Amino acid sequence: MEKRSIGLPLLVAIVAISFSAIFVKWSDAPASILSMYRMILASFFLLPVVWQKRTEFERIERKDWTLLLLSGLFLALHFVLWFGSLKLTTVASSTIILALQPLVSLAGGFLLFKERTTASSLAVMGIAIVGAVMIGWGDLGLSGQAILGDVLSFLSVIAVVGYLLIGQQTVRKVSHWIYSFCVFSFAALFLFLYNVLSSVPLTGYSQQEWGIFLLLAIVPTIAHVINNWLMNYVTATTISMSILGEPVGATLLAVLLLNERLTGWQAAGGLLILVGVFFFLVKQQPKTSKKSGSR
Repeated sequence: MEKRSIGLPLLVAIVAISFSAIFVKWSDAPASILSMYRMILASFFLLPVVWQKRTEFERIERKDWTLLLLSGLFLALHFVLWFGSLKLTTVASSTIILALQPLVSLAGGFLLFKERTTASSLAVMGIAIVGAVMIGWGDLGLSGQAILGDVLSFLSVIAVVGYLLIGQQTVRKVSHWIYSFCVFSFAALFLFLYNVLSSVPLTGYSQQEWGIFLLLAIVPTIAHVINNWLMNYVTATTISMSILGEPVGATLLAVLLLNERLTGWQAAGGLLILVGVFFFLVKQQPKTSKKSGSR
């Protein structure tokens, strides 16, 4: 694939993932219900591909199933925390805080696997953290709920990093299709159990809500499929740059579709986070092979 043809699919992926926050804002359903049906429907849509690759299940050992189960638990936590965050704070604040994921992953790798880092990486991490504090300070002027939403968004980042760190060994044994199906299914199971034990109604939602459940399962998943396909032609760092596109795209959509507005502190804090993550990803570029891999 020529470099000039990469821009359009990457743009489509960024727009698709940016709509996720908008769909949650449009819904009145509980965050745990939105998360559960997203995972159930996404698993269902993967079934045709999974059936074709069903022999790959033989590669998964007992200990791998345990890791997949834990990975699904963390993914379930990520979605319920992030969707809960969007119920309390603005799209801009919640999605910009999500952009901290590469930095939290760096911290997790250091704590769990003693992975070394550089002083410059720590410096850009500090810049991004200052930005997150500024967003919280700006939301303090909005409401206490907005601050809680920021906290939930950050906790969702920790959860998704846990999901990635736990599953990074297992995903090498099977295709990303089988891995995604297993993790999505386990996440759906945990969310189902949570909703049943918490007496959250599983049915009785309007046609509009079911339409949102469907959109959440399809549109963001399109972004993940495109990114996985692009990995055949570009580096992982290039794909990671799209993390910076989501908060920008989601914020613009929120302004257009939800009439949300940014405060000065939110805008300044968001800019610091994006700058910090951008330079962090740029610093990682030399560590990534420039040769296109196969998947």
